Amino acid sequence: MKNGSIKNIRKEVLSDQWYTLNRYTYDYHKEDGSWETQQRESYDRGNGASILLYNTEKKTVILTRQFRMPTYVNQNTTGMMIEVCAGVLDDMDPVSCIQKEVEEETGFRVKEVQKIYEAYMSPGAVTEIMHFFIAAYDDSMKIGAGGGVEDETENIEVLEMPMTDALKMIQDGMIKDAKTIMLLQYAAVQKLL
Repeated sequence: MKNGSIKNIRKEVLSDQWYTLNRYTYDYHKEDGSWETQQRESYDRGNGASILLYNTEKKTVILTRQFRMPTYVNQNTTGMMIEVCAGVLDDMDPVSCIQKEVEEETGFRVKEVQKIYEAYMSPGAVTEIMHFFIAAYDDSMKIGAGGGVEDETENIEVLEMPMTDALKMIQDGMIKDAKTIMLLQYAAVQKLL
C-alpha cells in the first residue's frame, strides 16, 4: 500500500444541527509501512457556489455585507463581513444555485455565468468544495432589492463599488473572506476591469 491509504473507517455523528459534525476514526498507512490509528473531526456543510459580478463599463463589482457569527467569536468585533454572493448547493447544480443566490442576495438576474474553478476551502476541517463563477452585470439586470431571504434569517446589504476600492479593501484588511479575495484577485489577474 502507498502512504496515505486508510482502512477501518468508523464514523460517529457529534452534531446534526445547522450542519453535520462527524468524528472519523481510521487506520492510516504511514510511509514506513506501519499503521497508525488516527481520529479527525469533519464538518459537513455541503458544497457551495460563489460569484463575482462585474461591470466592465463602470469598472465596478457587486459585493455583500452580512453578519457572520464565527468571525465575531474569532476577533471580528462587529462580525460583519464583506463578501461575494455565495450559497450552499443543497440539491441544486452549481449554476442554478448561483443564479438563484444572485437574485436573492443582490437583486440582479444573471443568465450567463462562467465557471472559473473549484476548490476545497478548508480541507483540514470542512468537506465543502466551492464552485467559483464570474458574470458581467449591468443595471438592466436589476429586478429587485436583494438582501437575502427572510426565512433564512439573511440580512444582506448590497454593495456596488469600484474594483480598485475592492482591491484596496483586501490590502487594508476590510475584506478578509477567502472566496472574495480569490475572485477579486482572479479578476485583477485576468484584467476583467
